[in-house]
Amino acid sequence: MSELQPRAAIVAHAEPGVPVIRKMNWIGVRTLYVKEVRRFFKVQLQTIWAPAITTLMFLVIFTVALGARSPVHVGGATIPFADFVAPGLIIMGAMQNAFANSSFSLLVGKMQGTIVDYLMPPISAGELLAGLIGAAVTRAFLVGLAVWLAMALWPGVHVAPARPELVLWFGLMGSLLLAFLGLLTSLWAEKFDHAAAVTNFVVQPLSLLSGTFYSVERLAPTFRAISHLNPIFYVISGFRAGFLGVSDSPLAVGAVALPAVNLALGLLCWTLLKRGWRIKS
Repeated sequence: MSELQPRAAIVAHAEPGVPVIRKMNWIGVRTLYVKEVRRFFKVQLQTIWAPAITTLMFLVIFTVALGARSPVHVGGATIPFADFVAPGLIIMGAMQNAFANSSFSLLVGKMQGTIVDYLMPPISAGELLAGLIGAAVTRAFLVGLAVWLAMALWPGVHVAPARPELVLWFGLMGSLLLAFLGLLTSLWAEKFDHAAAVTNFVVQPLSLLSGTFYSVERLAPTFRAISHLNPIFYVISGFRAGFLGVSDSPLAVGAVALPAVNLALGLLCWTLLKRGWRIKS
């Protein structure tokens, strides 16, 4: 360095690995979020409308083809079967698509060698987590809205919310739950077979055994106790209560337990992303 160079003109550069952006990089988070939303929205026929039609077919099969028209007794109230099963199908479709979205990005990046696109930008692990989970929850809400619209137009089904605050709260908690689980799957998996294994052996059983198609009040005490250990059960029950006004589970338990579970999963995702677990060589 020349001795004639003024000391004030010397520009101090951060050492490698030292963050220059010391606060929240909102531009980076927004860019990642928009990228992820545009990715699934470009094929919205497959990612939004197809799940809505598939979920509506479940309703048709259970209420028409199988003749399941007998009412269901929940919380001392008698509910028509179609009205009982519809809210559960809405949130189940939303949650499964939250899982599908968050379990896709990093996995494809690892398989195609483009994972560097997520690692090189100046965003922290928390900002990366916010962008990916935000996009997954957005897809879940869009799918849920599409399913709700399809069922609202279907004759004989009543899906007018009785308590919208419960619909929004448990819808958000359920979407976050599966979004975090999908991100963990995306970090762990090395190929699509791994992600499919989690879907088939974890997500689907928990969803189908969550009281979506039946009331747990009709189960034997042992199986009822097992159902109460399933976090998706509290999502389904709370979300359904937002439409019907009655629930087959303590709403307070679900309202407190689900945020705690999501917080634990979120911290686990953040820790693994910060360490670069299975995404950094």
